[in-house]
Amino acid sequence: MFTNRVTIVVGHFGSGTTEIALHVALRLAGTGVTVALVDLDVVKPYFRSRSARDFLTEKGVGVIAPEGELAHADLPIVMPAVRRALQDPAARVVLDVGGDPIGTRALGSVSDVIPVAETDHLLVLNFRRPYTETEDDAVVMARATEAAARIPLTGLISNTHLLGETTPEIVVEGYERAREVGSRLGLPVVAVGADEATRPLLDESTLGCLVLELTRLIRPPFEQSRFRPRVGPLFALN
Repeated sequence: MFTNRVTIVVGHFGSGTTEIALHVALRLAGTGVTVALVDLDVVKPYFRSRSARDFLTEKGVGVIAPEGELAHADLPIVMPAVRRALQDPAARVVLDVGGDPIGTRALGSVSDVIPVAETDHLLVLNFRRPYTETEDDAVVMARATEAAARIPLTGLISNTHLLGETTPEIVVEGYERAREVGSRLGLPVVAVGADEATRPLLDESTLGCLVLELTRLIRPPFEQSRFRPRVGPLFALN
C-alpha cells in the first residue's frame, strides 16, 4: 500500500486526514524514500501539517507550505511549488487536503497536473464525527469531494475512533460501515487506522486490509500541558 507516486488524503474536519497524511509520509521516509508532504489544508487552521515542519524535516520529510510570517496564509503563494512537485516524475508526494468539498477545491485547482494513473486518492471516514455519521452522509460527501477535486477517489481509509475512549469494537464497527460505503461507491477500504493502544487488541484476521498504527502526533491547543516538549513526536499545532 502507498506505492503510487502521489498519495492524496482527503476527509471531513475531524476525520483524521492530517494525522494519517503525516503517518503515510513518515512511513515512506522510514523506508528511505525521499518524500514531500504538501499542505493543501485551507479549512483547519489549528490542525495543519505545516505546523509540524521542523519535526518532519528531522525525519526526512520535506514540507511544501507557506513559511515564516506566512505560515498561516492561504495557499496560492505555494501553488507553483505544488505544481512542480506533482509534475516531477521522480517525486513522491503526499497531499494533506483539508476538510470537506469546499476545502477540496484547492486540490481541484491543481488537478490538471495530477498524474491520475500514479495517484492514490483516499477518503478518510470517521463515523463518530459530524457530517459523516451515517453511510448515506459518507456517500454524499464522497461524491461531492470527487466533484470538487476533479479526480476520482481510488479508496477509503476507515478511521472511526473516540480518541482515548476508542475500543476495538468501535474500530471494527467503523471498518464494516466503511466497507458498506465502499460497496456503494465501488471503492475498496485500503486501510484501517488504529492507535497504538487499540491495535494490539484488534483481531486483524477480521480486517481485510492494512492496519495503520497511529501514534498520536497531533494535540489541539486545548490539550496542551503546562510545558511544551522541545523534541519528540508530541506537539500542539497552532
